[in-house]
Amino acid sequence: MRRVLTAVAALALPISLAAAPAVAASHGNSATAAVTSAQAAHTLNRPTTLVTQGPDDVCNYTDSRPNLRLGSSGAAVQQAQCYLNQAIGAGLDEDGDFGRVTQSATQRFQRCADIVVDGRIGAQTWSFLSFWANAPGTPFC
Repeated sequence: MRRVLTAVAALALPISLAAAPAVAASHGNSATAAVTSAQAAHTLNRPTTLVTQGPDDVCNYTDSRPNLRLGSSGAAVQQAQCYLNQAIGAGLDEDGDFGRVTQSATQRFQRCADIVVDGRIGAQTWSFLSFWANAPGTPFC
């Protein structure tokens, strides 16, 4: 029985030591802590996620993301039109008027993104639009 406990203790020791540098480094600067955390996670075969600054938004009309539909107008519509132009090459005038042409482009984008096709821009469509418009290699469809 004594040998079994010794073997279990020996296995636990390397695991606890592997995570120790990440804890100790977290009191230093954040760059060192991030690298040390990544090294510790690699040692433990865990995925790492390092937060980095993303690219600037390609469209800068507004940060507002209201629900948009046929008849909507304003800066949020301009933002959506810009995103549609970037994401699928829609060729829309960024005039802030959600008319039939913008609705059609929205439906085309929704089909391409394989999301609910309703011609409206709600939370899901905003999320996909902003991601696709700001991704490298646009337009996609």
